[in-house]
Amino acid sequence: MDKLDSIKVDRKALSVGSVLEPSDEKAYWLSKTPAERLQAAELMRQIIYGYDPSTTRLQRVLEVAQRPPR
Repeated sequence: MDKLDSIKVDRKALSVGSVLEPSDEKAYWLSKTPAERLQAAELMRQIIYGYDPSTTRLQRVLEVAQRPPR
């Protein structure tokens, strides 16, 4: 099962605030371990750019170049 498929959105939780109010986001993310922050960043990347397991590896290109004779 794909990790993106297992994530559910809690549609009952809603918070409305002003843009001028200080946010507690920084404190929230600082309370997480570096590994948790990295996992969250990877999850957001997958949500934004999509996730296709067949393209997760870089393609290797080999080119043979002939040197001119001296």
